[in-house]
Amino acid sequence: MKIALLTKYGGLAASTRQRFEQYSNHLRAAGFELELHPLLDDAYLQELYASGRRSRGHLMVRYSQRLLWLLSRPDVDLIWLHCELFPYLPGLIERFARAPGKPIIFDYDDAIFHNYDLHRNPLIRRLLGSKLHTTLAGAKMALCGNAYLEIYARQHCAQTEIVPTIVDTDVYCPTPLPSHGTAPPRVGWIGTPSTWNEYLAPMLPLLTQAANDKGGRVAAMGAAKQARASSLLDLMAWSEAGEVPFLQNMDIGIMPLTDSPWARGKCGYKLIQYMACGLPVVASPVGVNKDIVEHGVNGFLAETDKEWRSAIETLLSDAELRRRMGAAGRKKVEESYSLQVWGPRVAQMLRRVAEEGRKA
Repeated sequence: MKIALLTKYGGLAASTRQRFEQYSNHLRAAGFELELHPLLDDAYLQELYASGRRSRGHLMVRYSQRLLWLLSRPDVDLIWLHCELFPYLPGLIERFARAPGKPIIFDYDDAIFHNYDLHRNPLIRRLLGSKLHTTLAGAKMALCGNAYLEIYARQHCAQTEIVPTIVDTDVYCPTPLPSHGTAPPRVGWIGTPSTWNEYLAPMLPLLTQAANDKGGRVAAMGAAKQARASSLLDLMAWSEAGEVPFLQNMDIGIMPLTDSPWARGKCGYKLIQYMACGLPVVASPVGVNKDIVEHGVNGFLAETDKEWRSAIETLLSDAELRRRMGAAGRKKVEESYSLQVWGPRVAQMLRRVAEEGRKA
């Protein structure tokens, strides 16, 4: 059986790796032959990250290529669609996903519908606010990264499943012997320039002060270009190969969020990365964070500045508490957020839909 992975981006994007590519071995074991068809390739994403600009010509070419592929009635048994077919085009255009006449699995791990229904431009809200209704209505199944997304999807798709964003616990794992040894304990964050600006930059004064008071440091991977390292702040450029070593050299993982509709749609992937590497965590009690973090067991939920400062200082001061909470977090990831658990489940879900499509 052939499955076409219609991702939004190529493998450079975390969402493509997390929600699609890491399932490859399990899908092949279930009898699937995989075809990857990203809408926007790595060259587009590299230019966007480097300059902040979107090439309209590149977009037009890539949109046209996807449309031609769909109209060619490709020889596949299943289409696994990430987010939407054509961002910022009307819902009517999303109907082209049905052109090959094959069952569609819709997959998303962000509240992308808020790009439209909460857009500051009233014209966008009016014209595109319900565009995902068309996409979901044409899908045989929707795989949703959390309950917030599933509630939206099930209004339009008869069959929905919550599939968290997960990690391979053979890759994301605690380091046997911490390489930082007697170095100051480090509070770590990993993300993108946009999440740095929105969520972490406002927290820096509090974090660096807490670190200074307790003899610790703050480290970040993937910060915005304008971020500057300091005597208490270490900055690292993001790289796929550098993610795990970076996390393994941290002592505490953090995920601050504002309580917004967009943030409620996030899947807590940072927390899962941290916990898989044996780190205790501190997170805002927003959305799925409240399910992942068991307050006082594998980390702390902190809402106010006072709660954040208390949680950070408590963990910086107590190595045994960090060890105990980190072990509890690792166990939770192994049981509930690992590729080892979810790989066979997702492969079976997709195989069932593909087989039903063949019989139809």
